[in-house]
Order: sequence, then C-alpha cells, then structure tokens
Amino acid sequence: MKQEIFYLNVGQQITYNDIPCTIIRNIDIKRVSIEEIESGIIHTVNIGDISPADAQQESNNRDMLDFTDKEWTKAQERFQIIRPVLENRGDLKIVERAAKEAKVDKATIYRWISRYEQTGSIGSILGKKKNGGRGKSRLSSEQEEIIQKCINEIYLTSFRKSINYLIRAIAFECNKLGIQMPHSTTIRRRINEISEEEKVKQRYGKKISDNKFRPIRGNFPHAHYPLSVVQIDHTPVDIILVDEVFRQPFNRPYLTVAIDVYSRMILGINISFDPPGAMGTGLCISNAILAKETYLQKLGVDGSWGCWGVMETIHVDNAKEFRGIMLKKACENYGINLEFRPVATPHYGGHIERFLGSFSKAVHDLPGTTFSNTRERSTYKSEKHASFTLAEFEKWMVTYIIDVYHKTVHSGIGMTPEEKYIEGIFGNNETKGMGLPPRFHDERKIRLDFMPYLERTIQATGVVIDHIHYYDEVLRKYINTPNNSKNLKKYSFRRNPKDISVIYFFDPDLNEYFEIPYRDTRYPPMSVWEYRAAVKKWKEDNTGAINEAHIFESYKKLEEIELKAIKATKKLSKNSRRMITKEFNGKENFLENITKVNNDLELSEVNKTQTSDTKEINFENEFTLKPFENLDDEAFDN
Repeated sequence: MKQEIFYLNVGQQITYNDIPCTIIRNIDIKRVSIEEIESGIIHTVNIGDISPADAQQESNNRDMLDFTDKEWTKAQERFQIIRPVLENRGDLKIVERAAKEAKVDKATIYRWISRYEQTGSIGSILGKKKNGGRGKSRLSSEQEEIIQKCINEIYLTSFRKSINYLIRAIAFECNKLGIQMPHSTTIRRRINEISEEEKVKQRYGKKISDNKFRPIRGNFPHAHYPLSVVQIDHTPVDIILVDEVFRQPFNRPYLTVAIDVYSRMILGINISFDPPGAMGTGLCISNAILAKETYLQKLGVDGSWGCWGVMETIHVDNAKEFRGIMLKKACENYGINLEFRPVATPHYGGHIERFLGSFSKAVHDLPGTTFSNTRERSTYKSEKHASFTLAEFEKWMVTYIIDVYHKTVHSGIGMTPEEKYIEGIFGNNETKGMGLPPRFHDERKIRLDFMPYLERTIQATGVVIDHIHYYDEVLRKYINTPNNSKNLKKYSFRRNPKDISVIYFFDPDLNEYFEIPYRDTRYPPMSVWEYRAAVKKWKEDNTGAINEAHIFESYKKLEEIELKAIKATKKLSKNSRRMITKEFNGKENFLENITKVNNDLELSEVNKTQTSDTKEINFENEFTLKPFENLDDEAFDN
C-alpha cells in the first residue's frame, strides 16, 4: 500500500515528475519552490503536482475494521501516550515521561510516532499484522551498534548525507571489522523508524523544526489556528433540482458543510438527495481533509480552494447521524476529537449556522428556488423554473464558495476567510503560523474510511447488498470462509450513494480496497435514491418478495414513464436549458465563470431552437450572485 500522508515543510524530500526533489520554500497555499536533488535545478510548482518521495514504500496502515476490539483498544492507548509528544514537539521530558508510562524506551515512542505520521491513522501505530516471526530482525549486537553509530554520526547531521551514502558507510565499517553487511532494506527501515521531528531537527536545525512542529497559537478563543476546531451541520437547500436524464423537476437536495471556526473558511461539503445521515457526514469530512485540486477539476471549476488536512476537533450537534459507531471510529482512527454541543447552547454552532443562513439567501436568487417559506414564494412556480441538475448545482455552489464567500470581508474576523486562513498558516508580524498541514496521497482510502460500512458474508455467487449481487475474482479466496463460531465470516463493504454499480471491498490480506461490480454487468449504474424509487415503484405495483431483476425492471419503467410524459406534454428538456441560457447570457466578470455550468447542455443547439413563446426571465431578479451582505457573527465570539 502506498504511503498516505506527506509533509510540505522546508527540507522535506518529495517527488516532482518522478524526479527526487527537496522543498526549499513555501510560497503560498498553492505553490512551493523545490530543488532537484541531483541537478540543483529550482522549480516553482503547484502543490498538487508533487507527491511523497517514498510513495511506493510499504505502509503499516491497516483498515480500521480489520482490528479486533483488543487491538483497537491497544492502538487507542498507544495514541493517547504519544499525543502529548505530538502536541509538544521537541520537549524531551515529555518523550521520557511517555516512555516511562508505556514501559518502553524512547526509540519505541519515536517509532510509534513515525508510524502514525506516515499514515495519519492511529491503527498504524500497531504496525503490520503478526506473521509468526517472519521479517524479525536477527542482527548481531555488532551490526546493530554500527548501524546506530553511522546513523547518528552521518545521517542525523547538518551535512544531510543521503541514505545511499549511509549504506555505503555502514558497508565500509562492517567490511573493516569483518562483519556481514546488513541488507540495505534493513537500514532503510531503521531510518523510517526515526520520527520526522528528529530527522528535521538534526538535519535542518531547530528553527526549521520549530516552524514545522511548534505552531504558535493566537488569541482566538477555542479556535487558535486553522483546523483546530471545525463545525459541521446540515440543511435542506431551498431549491428544486432536475434529474440528470430528462431534466424534469426531481427533488430538493441536502447540504452538509464543514467550516473552520478560526478563519470561517469552508473546508468541505457534501450535497445529495439523501436526508442527513452518516454517509453525508462522512463524505463531508473526507472532502474537508483532502486537497481539492482533483475535486475542482472533476467539477470543471476554475479557481483555488487551498485548504486540506486533518482537523483536531469537530463540533457537531446531538443529531443521531453524528453519534454512529462508524463516524466515531473513523474520527478516532485519524486522531480527531469528536465533540457534541452542550444542550441549550446555540452559540456553539453559531459560525456554521450564520453561513448556512447567508448561503440560503444566495440560493433564493436561483431559478427553481423554493424560498424559505410560502409567503416569500408567493406565486412563484419552483418546479416550473427548476433548471439545475445535482451536478450543475454542486458546480455553482463550489464556485460561489471559493470565488465569493472566501473572498468577502467577514466582519467577525476583519478580513476575508481566505486571508485569515493564510495568516494562520504562514503567520504575520506578531505571530508565527502553523505551516502547511500534511496532505494525504491516497485520496480514495480517505473517502472510503469515512463511509459507512456494511458487513456481509461472501458466497459462491458473490455478495448481496439490497437485493443486488456483486462479484469479482478478488472475492474467490474468501468464499464461505468460516469464523471462530459455526457461522460464516463477515467482511466489510462500502459504497458511494451516487453510484451503487460498484461496492468497495477491503482485502484484509493485501491491505487494499478493490472495486466489486454488479455480477450482471448488463445492469445500468444508478444512485441509491434511484434505487429507492425503483423499489417503491415495484411495491406499488406488486406483492411478494423482491429481487434484483424486479428492481432494474422497475427502474426501466420509471425511465419510460418520464419519457412518455415528456413527449405527451412536449416539454422537452431544452425548455429548461433555454431558461438557464437566457439567465446567464450577458453577465460579466465572476458570472462569466458561472456560465460554464452549462457547457454540457448543448447551448448552441438550444439557442437555435428558441421560440417566441418561451417565457423571458428577468435576470436581475431571478439570478444574481452577490457577496454576502451580513457576515457579522461577533455575537458568537465569546
């Protein structure tokens, strides 16, 4: 498995275009300056274009569901031991205290920290699964002494000699004493066991080490720097969206948002037709943790959303979706403190609720809005004007967040959220910044780790979830596997609600996720809400047990019904396309970016087919993107 996490601090080795490099300067939240190790050539590159130097290195990380309860408890205990060390970098007394508490030596504490920093997951602290002694070190005391001596005197010095140089030096010392040379992999493993803090401090100096590991807290109450406290909440969005195929009115979406209390930056979102639940919460958290370059590219959004990293604390309300075992365990695995707001203390959620209120006002300017109440809606026909699909609305929403909200001065902090976030990262004349947070390399694993899981046995016909069969050859060796009792062993599977044509199986032996498709690949992809509509349709028309053939038959009928309705009323999808086209035409500056939402709507064809009976829309009244007029939340700053 690839290394999941890597750091972006000065002195860190990374890879750029398959070339080993070193970071020599953090320019901003989008770019760094790097130097090629071999040639000394310097580049200024986007952070999204670099990867960890040892991305192919085998990781100790295991899926959190692969642990027994005893192992999981042990991992949590070890994390609590090293947590004070992580929070007080460079304090050797705390390291000694942790070693004494755990009844281990300091090297073991540093080894636990190194494993945790490599993956960002507390499960990795336990290391790999036990394998009966295979791979256990059998070096002599003389070999151990030479390795440690050379590491201290050659590698952990300001001369910053390479690992290859270190290996040659150890070979020379062993040859001189007539001792067998340890394998190079063994030496590299010892280097990897040294904590990141120790490496940076010894090779680059205390100042750079402090910049990396000792962020100076500001005076903001409860949230002293970016990612220290994050609030998450849900809301139904006041707009009717259309379906992806026939562009007919479908439903209102739900929005889940994560906001950084320190800067008011939006760290992550999730939007779907599913009511608030563990799935939407998990997807929002993973979106907040991950870098956004790939996400923006998939949406087709031009712009920068330069925030990522594991938050320290998440504040949520007491809704049941936040109290599930899956979410609790996922947060524990990444060292996130999940806190619930005390009852009758609305100010705890004030920052995100203020944002959601302001965001709703912006949505009320969109075609298809339902407004906040019937009085506001009056005679406006929301379904008639509905124009956005879920994907198009998500694109509009992300563009609004990064180009309007993040760049609007917020009276509660006296600057824009983006400026405040950057100040927290890089500091100002009075305080030192926390530095760029580490990034995760394996994005898919982060998303899957925060998705709810389903446990199923693996039969000869594959896996069955909600009446649908899935199969792939990777499941073959786990078919009808018994557990310790008389029952068959259950394995964990995850799925994306937007596309249930594949599920994700974590192979406990290979330590990797694999995609498992429909067993019958003739069936079309569909979302979980389309699946529910199909089940509902079948139950309305039939009685008895339901199976996957019935589900896809009903799904096909739903499509046929929609198509017939459209033909009968001659309300082709291009009518709604014409509305959006006319609403968007002629706008300037920022709104020109928003028109890109319609690139997939064949605008040129729509313009050709416009007729005189198409209702004109007053653009200024129907759709105007404005900066938020009221971002004052000083009432919550206590």
